[in-house]
Amino acid sequence: MDFRRTILMVVFAMSLLLLWERWLAHQGQPSMFGAPPAAQVDKKGEGKAEAAPAGSAAVPAAATPTPGAAAGAAVPAATAPSATPPAERVRIETDVFRGEIDPVGAALVRAELRREKVAPDWTAAGLAALFTGKKPPEGSNEVLLDNSKDRVYIARTGITAASGARYPNHLTPFTLVSGPRTLAPGQDKLELRFEAEGNGLKVAKTYVFHRGRYDIEVRHEIVNTGTEPVAPSVYLQLVRDGNKPAGDSSMYATFTGPAVYTDARKFQKVSFDDIAKGKTDIPAESRDGWIGIIQHYFATAWVPPPGAARELRTAQEGPNLYSISSVLPLAALAPGQTATHEARLWVGPQDQAALAKLAPGLELVVDYGWLTMIAKPLYWLLSFLHGLVGNWGWAIVLLTVIVKVAFYPLSAASYRSMAKMKDLAPRVVKLREQYGNDRNKLNAAMMEIYKNEKINPLGGCLPILVQIPVFIALYWVLLASVEIRNQPWILWVKDLATPDPWFILPAIMVATMVLQMRLSPPPPDPMQAKVMKFMPYIFGAMMFLFPAGLVLYWTVNNLLSIAQQWYVTRQIDKAKPVG
Repeated sequence: MDFRRTILMVVFAMSLLLLWERWLAHQGQPSMFGAPPAAQVDKKGEGKAEAAPAGSAAVPAAATPTPGAAAGAAVPAATAPSATPPAERVRIETDVFRGEIDPVGAALVRAELRREKVAPDWTAAGLAALFTGKKPPEGSNEVLLDNSKDRVYIARTGITAASGARYPNHLTPFTLVSGPRTLAPGQDKLELRFEAEGNGLKVAKTYVFHRGRYDIEVRHEIVNTGTEPVAPSVYLQLVRDGNKPAGDSSMYATFTGPAVYTDARKFQKVSFDDIAKGKTDIPAESRDGWIGIIQHYFATAWVPPPGAARELRTAQEGPNLYSISSVLPLAALAPGQTATHEARLWVGPQDQAALAKLAPGLELVVDYGWLTMIAKPLYWLLSFLHGLVGNWGWAIVLLTVIVKVAFYPLSAASYRSMAKMKDLAPRVVKLREQYGNDRNKLNAAMMEIYKNEKINPLGGCLPILVQIPVFIALYWVLLASVEIRNQPWILWVKDLATPDPWFILPAIMVATMVLQMRLSPPPPDPMQAKVMKFMPYIFGAMMFLFPAGLVLYWTVNNLLSIAQQWYVTRQIDKAKPVG
């Protein structure tokens, strides 16, 4: 067995890992870590979202449930645009939100997150927007929900019924009951109440915003004002176009799309493409869980009351426009009776601690794929270290040190094996010259040397393979953690979630990779040697557009590897007999 060829394959595979994942996403294939890509926009422009004007009642609605969904109360279908001018949106403000509620349907159609700033957009679209003047001002707030000509992403609700009766829904004009629209100093919550009536049913929808929180209470009070019993249902719905978020990197793939959680099926992601093809495989009914839409760093989710029966549905509402809904039947209402339904709406960053408190499994919107069991403890340790040092950059450095120390015995075994192989390099070169192209005799002779010298050809490779899952999991922890977003490290690194603006860290990383290659046994094969020579520059070029936090992790990891390899090699040299 050619040990050097095996080592080359391992190093080459690690170097191309991220490039391969980016290629999968570019080709519209699922990520190798389990995150399916977002739906691609049609090249002819057919995939562009057709957003309704602000306040219009013509926002498309779910007309058809996903195949396999339970038959029941239908979510109202889209209707023709209203001839009346759109009503003015109701603007609200808290310490974490600047929001807008459309009186038509009393839907939350805009959510600006005051504590989350827009990150520099290094994509081609972002650079183009910079030169055309369309780029948001630096330091502006992140806008998660929006309903404009460029984006559709809204949260809405309504009342429906299996009988087909038309009750107040997201197409119905609501009236705002007078009250404050701004969270005043010292005030803990802000309530806005909207009312509408139709077909013998009066509906009051109340939003309750809390200080310092991204979860919103949404309460429906339903009164039967007619003369006959009714059996209404409340539907909770999220509607979004299939476009990727602004600033989404082309260098790594993150999931954008709906998600569902139930006790029976646990966490499930649903791609926009599967919704369009009618291939979703979510439970039709449940009595627990939540529905949501996730993207890099942020999420929205409807959390109904636990134990309440519900139907789960997805639908394509128009070109490049998709919805996910939870329909909850209420008890029959006799004339004059009132029913109250309460739910929670999360609109904000993927704060794992807050999400876990809101609903079981909601923290899984921070998705680590099949490496979750490894990534979760790493995330906990990273958060713990941040609590000690108060800086996410230094927390990353400390975490990398701890991981390297934990794997030192394996690394030392690998370096010892590589050192022994390096000593045998001249003998291997002579064997290649002796046997030429006779691979069988060459391999047999090399295995004889390994046997006589008591060297395991895989001794340097296997310890590296054992560590790969941990390092990949740590990579995903750093990529997915919203906590490092907008967080500085030192001097020029002002945001660990964006590329190094001066490219200093990537340059250091390339230098460390070059030094590592020089410390390792050189491949005797000239072609392999050329590939290894250019490997640091190929891998380093990728890192110029990766978040600074990830590059910091790789750079520190390389520096520690160099130190460990130098130390082990020196110890071996000292142990050699003199003369």
